[in-house]
Amino acid sequence: MTTSKIVPGSFRDPGGFVFIHQGTIYRQVNQHGRADYDLLIGSGLYDQLVEEGLLIAHQEADIEPAEARLAYKILRPEPVPFISYPYEWCFSQLKQAALTTLKIQRLALESNLSLKDCSAYNIQFHKSRAVLIDSLSFEAYEEGKPWAAYQQFCRHFLAPLALMAYKDSWMNSLFRVFLDGFPLDLTSRLLPGRSRLNPSLAMHIHLHASAIRRYEDQPSSPTASTQKMSRTSLLGLIDSLQRAVEKLTFKLTASEWSDYYQITNYTPSGINAKKELITEMIGRINPSDVWDLGANTGQFSQIASRSGINTVAFDSDPMAIEIFYRDVLEREDQFTLPLVMDITNPSPALGWNNQERDSWIKRGPTDLVMALALVHHLAIGNNTPLESIARLFSQLSNWLIIEFIPREDSQVQRMLSFRKDIFQHYTRQDFERSFSEYFSIAEKHPVADSSRSIYLMKNESPPLSLIHISEPT
Repeated sequence: MTTSKIVPGSFRDPGGFVFIHQGTIYRQVNQHGRADYDLLIGSGLYDQLVEEGLLIAHQEADIEPAEARLAYKILRPEPVPFISYPYEWCFSQLKQAALTTLKIQRLALESNLSLKDCSAYNIQFHKSRAVLIDSLSFEAYEEGKPWAAYQQFCRHFLAPLALMAYKDSWMNSLFRVFLDGFPLDLTSRLLPGRSRLNPSLAMHIHLHASAIRRYEDQPSSPTASTQKMSRTSLLGLIDSLQRAVEKLTFKLTASEWSDYYQITNYTPSGINAKKELITEMIGRINPSDVWDLGANTGQFSQIASRSGINTVAFDSDPMAIEIFYRDVLEREDQFTLPLVMDITNPSPALGWNNQERDSWIKRGPTDLVMALALVHHLAIGNNTPLESIARLFSQLSNWLIIEFIPREDSQVQRMLSFRKDIFQHYTRQDFERSFSEYFSIAEKHPVADSSRSIYLMKNESPPLSLIHISEPT
């Protein structure tokens, strides 16, 4: 009898699904997907895509299937350290995911295969690069058959990219509402009139949306998703979509916190002392992985990633994450994943039965959480009691590196200048008392040339999965 657990987010594909067995992720290929899977492997496309870093590698495994009556093969894919979702990506991440998808489709056609879907959720970031994780996304190419994934590509990639480029980086959060991509008619209405002067957007967004509306009650509509299309025409369509994506740009502008390190009250010696403290603490505990909460543009995330530690860096400012991700690419940092995430309103469980896309907390825990220059934003900026902050962090990690910034600090005073000071319990004593309910304070260090302090804390009751991780295998 199998003890495997099928991952709820993989139920839509009759060709197979993902399941977890004894803590390891596997993919079952069903008999329904047998022909397409064999074609992918036999054509050499799988080897080519893996070699070029476009498809996650896998090994065929000899374990009991999760659904034996359906099973053809079991695959054990290379693990992706952290699963992220499109509504957590910055513009450049979504753009890279779009271009990766188009490149895969072009290479697939050379092997007489085609992507049968273009879901952004099939792309993950592994070693800082966009990679396809679904080896069951391919089917045999049929000459003259329309590309069924065209409309989905426009909804999942082109539409959100256009709105981010023409309107605002926050538009990507609409993915939380429209899990299967942005409706093209809504996108067409939201885009400014000048976007119609862009031939690619006029064709793939505005005219595409009009065609869908005009023929939505008819069994077929004259779009690239339904019209017969030769191989040459399909390649032309891919070229057109690639040009459309490549021409979309995102202008960096100053946001509230993207220039934080330029306006901070740290002296050069103070910032260096803080970096030395963080480096020493990370070196002592040697965590398996790190979450950096409120990471901004990543100065301190890099301390962990430079030691080869997988680090997920969260910040609520899309502009800061955009700057951060561009820097990750420039440095060829393979261990850092920057993501847009508001800790006061993190990604919830979404989709079918609220299980198709995991909540932020469910994708944890991690070995170490860093919360530097964050607590005063949560406690004063968002009226969150210190005890509630401590309780949340205790659910996330085994270790905690946290900074306390007292009331007299200029950054706290700046925040208080815009509101009534009702935070009489925001003191160092209250901070230590609240966190001591869940953590033991292993170390406490003042930061040079400042009134701030850095704490290293150990979780007294670590999350259950961390207990399992630490057990011998």
